[in-house]
Amino acid sequence: LNCTPPAIDDFPRDFFTEKERQDGAVVVHVVVSLYLFVALAVVCDKFFVPAVEKICHALNMSADVAGATFMAAATSAPELFVNVIGTFITEGDIGVGTIVGSAVFNILAVAACCGIGAGMCGVQVVPLDWWPLTRDCLAYGITVSILICIIHDERVEWYEALTLVLLYTVYILIMYFDKSIQRCAREAAEAHLPLQPSKDKAQIKDTTDNHNVENTGPPLEQSIHIIVPSHLNGSIKVPTEDSPENEDIKNKTEPNPAMVEEEPHNLWKWPAGRSKFTQITWIITWPIHLIFLFTIPDCEKPRFKKWFPLTFIMCIIWIGSLSYVVAWMITIIGDTLKIPDSVMGITFLAAGTSIPEAVSSVIVAKQGHGSMGISNSIGSNTFDILLCLGLPWFIKATFMPTIAGKHWVGINSAGIEYSAISLLSSLLLLYIVFAVNKFRLDKRVGRICLLMYAVFLILASLIELNAFF
Repeated sequence: LNCTPPAIDDFPRDFFTEKERQDGAVVVHVVVSLYLFVALAVVCDKFFVPAVEKICHALNMSADVAGATFMAAATSAPELFVNVIGTFITEGDIGVGTIVGSAVFNILAVAACCGIGAGMCGVQVVPLDWWPLTRDCLAYGITVSILICIIHDERVEWYEALTLVLLYTVYILIMYFDKSIQRCAREAAEAHLPLQPSKDKAQIKDTTDNHNVENTGPPLEQSIHIIVPSHLNGSIKVPTEDSPENEDIKNKTEPNPAMVEEEPHNLWKWPAGRSKFTQITWIITWPIHLIFLFTIPDCEKPRFKKWFPLTFIMCIIWIGSLSYVVAWMITIIGDTLKIPDSVMGITFLAAGTSIPEAVSSVIVAKQGHGSMGISNSIGSNTFDILLCLGLPWFIKATFMPTIAGKHWVGINSAGIEYSAISLLSSLLLLYIVFAVNKFRLDKRVGRICLLMYAVFLILASLIELNAFF
């Protein structure tokens, strides 16, 4: 007996009946989903990433810290919205299920996209700084372990939810003092492990003080405009000769003179003389750019350069809204095709709510800032568990308990605990892959992560379909 209500009941009623969808109307939902994926890519590429970069510079934050905090919080807006609905309205497991499912996508699939995407962009190898990767993996590993302990008895007490929220405060404080902590960590690690040549110790201190520990690409404000066509053999600006990661770069060349900055999208000018693909894309994305023109200030334009806080806020609103509709469409597609909700949550729904993380991470990885992209994906998971789950749970258990006097939130599915345990395995495998590859992000790492994600999907889906146990 399946006592869990279908996920489609957690969303508004569809415009079509079930019979109409089965007769072909489901194609409309597929088209809408794909179009919204494009809209998410546009808002992340054109507005969101530049706003995060400007916030990063305004607060003197390094790229990896910005990726693990501001970028992670904003791209996790869909998961937060979905869990609020699941906690307060439907009182089901759609929120925790989506967060746990999207976590594996963020760990493996996003890393795969970054590695393969950077390779397609002409950047053969993107060196990663071992410190932010180790820091974020350790923080997330502790977070998942605490989550497993909390949901083990299938209920979340108010003080357990409060603990998650307070731990996020601790996480932010650690990020704030990251430069002091990492200086001590590097000195301790270099004394026992050959992570960096000893001659580079002075430079590590200098780059730490200059808030540019990663130092794997051009300055963020400059690199945000650089687009490398896949058909050219050039690459973006490589690290300087004295960069500690320079020895890890292969097949790098100076920027190709034929490489020019991509022309900005012009709403009122037909792209004459461009390829047919460009012209078709211009037509398809014209409504998207028109809506964003009137709702999101472009902080890269001189007159709006100080408006980046508003740009950031509007991007959060758009990312959350678009991703919610994407999740709604994907849920309807799964219901129409009679795919179980649990399988849809692990696969399509998790991927749908994680589109912002994937797009943002690939964009910065293509620009050579690999640590920022990976920190974004892992930092998003930490934010998801500590705040997207903890805050709604705390408010619900403390002020609006389902049963009067019982200040806890129930977890309906015992299988979520096993899914959370699988997160630790995925995280460990990811770190081992990067360590074996000497903390370099390339196509090989991307393919390995993609293969691991495919294996996870197959095994998890078979378990949900009762093929095992």
